[in-house]
Amino acid sequence: MNRRKQTRIAIVRDSFIFLMLAGVAVITVSQFDKVREFFSRASGEKANIIINTTAIIGPMPRPWRNLAQGGEAFDWRLKPLAAQVKALKPEYVRLDHIYDFYNIVGGSSGNLTFDFAKLDVILDDIAATGAKPYIALSYMPPAISSGDIVAPPQNWADWQLTVQKTVEHISGKRGVSDVYYEVWNEPDLFGKWHYGGERNYITMYNSSARGAANARFVKPFKIGGPSTTALYKNWFDAMAKNAIENNVRWDFFSWHRYNLKIDEYRSDMVDIRQWLTAYPQLEPTLELHITEWGHDSDLHPGYDTSFGAAHTVAGSIEMAGVVERAFVFEIQDGKDPAGQAAWGRWGMFQHQDFGSTAKPRYHALKLLDKIGEQRLQLLGKGSWVKALASKDSDETVRVILSNFDMNSRNSELVPVTFTNITPGNYSIRQEFLGGKQQTTKVATTAATLQTFVQMGINSVALVELRRE
Repeated sequence: MNRRKQTRIAIVRDSFIFLMLAGVAVITVSQFDKVREFFSRASGEKANIIINTTAIIGPMPRPWRNLAQGGEAFDWRLKPLAAQVKALKPEYVRLDHIYDFYNIVGGSSGNLTFDFAKLDVILDDIAATGAKPYIALSYMPPAISSGDIVAPPQNWADWQLTVQKTVEHISGKRGVSDVYYEVWNEPDLFGKWHYGGERNYITMYNSSARGAANARFVKPFKIGGPSTTALYKNWFDAMAKNAIENNVRWDFFSWHRYNLKIDEYRSDMVDIRQWLTAYPQLEPTLELHITEWGHDSDLHPGYDTSFGAAHTVAGSIEMAGVVERAFVFEIQDGKDPAGQAAWGRWGMFQHQDFGSTAKPRYHALKLLDKIGEQRLQLLGKGSWVKALASKDSDETVRVILSNFDMNSRNSELVPVTFTNITPGNYSIRQEFLGGKQQTTKVATTAATLQTFVQMGINSVALVELRRE
């Protein structure tokens, strides 16, 4: 074979190899996310739950006993749902849009009038559930605004007086103690406020704090913010420095968290507690609140299914003991412009036009709240299955489990082991979201007892161990 022919063959061969490699590269790039997802799932850990029945950590924290309602309608009422919401044992119900929905402020700048009659209706509804109000001081009353409802006021003295009169009415005239007042709602979104510049949230916050401080003859209350769309260190630092340098009252720091990744809820707290160490003056008393949370800030079909239910329980488990309050958003759907009952809205109940039907998230919260009085040590949570264990005064042990997989693929048979039990006869009851139940009778001469729970895709279960 002559050298020219050999060269041509080499060129053809090399070109073929290059094209093959290029093709593989294209396939690799285009399939990268799927490959990464495959290996991520393959490397995920299955749960192996172990509960030490004598290791009591302390009282069971219940951050999920806080609910929020968004601005779905001017005439929205909680009263028709009062009995069902009361069954969740809520501690607080958060409201925003109080100034643009309830016509509280009238008159003109420098000559204002106040009428809380329409707000009182919804406050009465909240009281009927056994909860207290958590008031987002939003949005700007049209009577004092320099523009629309997210614009600054014409005069900050008007806003300061508005906050003062609000606190005096709810915490004074109505006599409700321990109300929380949150300055604005998502200022970084609604009004494009910042912690500096022309639309300075710090200015609004300080004006609000002065107004609250001027309130007379009131029960104890707390004020805080900023209720941003997510957790931001620059916002936290700005609020902390303002509170310290200007001696401004700041009782709680609040933010919103919408995320499919359950671990993010706990990592938020790791971050913020690290930030707090730079401000030892605030660390002992500053409360941490997530005042809206869910798996997606946009409409998502999972809000109508067990997908959202499993996420809610898993997120609640991960927040237990690390955040004081976490407000499930929201209570009831608004009305779909297309007229559908299920339209991926955030509510735990469908719109009243469709009978206010409770969705899986509502039933999941009821199941979650069956957890007992004292928290027990629990080990062996997995990548998808999260769990929380408790013990009651009658020695009954309860475990809540949630299997949440954002890809809706994972199911597993979860071993649940109870250690340091007294030998004897026991009943093990398993209750699942959707109503399925099963009870098994067992006898043991050992100090350890094991059962298995079949956790289907995006499922929630309660396991109860009771001595006979």
